[in-house]
Amino acid sequence: MNIEIKKVQTKQDLKTFIRFNYEMYKNNPYSVPDLYEDMMDTFSPKENPAFEFCEADYFLAYKDGRLVGRVAAIINNRANETWGKKSVRFGWIDFEDDIEISRALLDTVKQWGRERGMVEIEGPLGFTDMDAEGMLIEGFEELSTMATIYNHPYYPKHMEQLGFEKAVDWVERKIYIPDAVPEKHLRIAKIVSEKYGLHVRKLRNKKDVMENNTARRIFECINDAFAPLFGYSRMTDRQIDKYVKTYIPVLDLRMVSVVEDNDGNIIAAGISMPSMSHALQRAKGRMFPFGWWHLLKALKWGRDEMLDLLLIGVRPDYQGKGVNALIFADLIPVYNQLGFKYAESNVELEDNGKVQNQWQYFDVVQHKRRRCFRQDL
Repeated sequence: MNIEIKKVQTKQDLKTFIRFNYEMYKNNPYSVPDLYEDMMDTFSPKENPAFEFCEADYFLAYKDGRLVGRVAAIINNRANETWGKKSVRFGWIDFEDDIEISRALLDTVKQWGRERGMVEIEGPLGFTDMDAEGMLIEGFEELSTMATIYNHPYYPKHMEQLGFEKAVDWVERKIYIPDAVPEKHLRIAKIVSEKYGLHVRKLRNKKDVMENNTARRIFECINDAFAPLFGYSRMTDRQIDKYVKTYIPVLDLRMVSVVEDNDGNIIAAGISMPSMSHALQRAKGRMFPFGWWHLLKALKWGRDEMLDLLLIGVRPDYQGKGVNALIFADLIPVYNQLGFKYAESNVELEDNGKVQNQWQYFDVVQHKRRRCFRQDL
């Protein structure tokens, strides 16, 4: 076998690691490139707060001196402690259609994990749930989103050939925006509001977001909502601060819905934004020199007909009580006003019945499925 694995050690190596995906998919109409500047931060221990509880190395595969693959090896100690596991994650994996390449990359992650006491390998997963996760196994001719992974159809075939099995699946839905709030939602929203003393709070400006730690409390609510989900590790204060600083300034606050009780406690939140898929494709994953223009246009005035549902979280003690109806009753008129025709749900665990049930009053199509694979070491 003439596959050489090289560990990323320099800044130039890291640039090569990131750009390999862009080069591999540059002519693919369905792949959406990650923003290069975001990736540099993600892989930097100095910039990414997840390194407080994660360790990682990155590897490049060469065949006959030519770059043919990449993979990240990650241990999330916080998640392992939470779930009682000793798991090494593989993420950001890409490879040409040669089983020896994928085998060499994954064998490298396995050995890296064994050396650190791990007993299983899982992936594709990122440092945390806030990173893209899951290998696409259905929906290869659907446009990807900025929050998900796109990969060629041969990837999962390699995983099966190498003896990996299913850990969990996520599904994604295309949700058509109704012309008006469904009557059922209006009734449920009214009942929930009166029964539990809940109301929607609209954020008006950055000052409103930061006042009384509202932004932080939104992410703490998301922490509580996501805690039972596969592989989740709670966001730390530094992570929350990073997300607030990075994402709050670019959100159109009309597309954010916060549900509070009469004491001002945040019970649920829905965060959405215009799709950035086409803009990222036009920008070729780079902010500079001109990528910022495509991204700004998509955010402000040149919106696609599609929006991304980034996060919808309901505090566990209010789940299954119809609180989501309050969020949709607030956001559907906004979506219509802004001209959106449909939404991308992004990833949802297939066995999360509470999430799946929220779409029962909408016209939806399940159009993508992705999988986390696992194997004992």
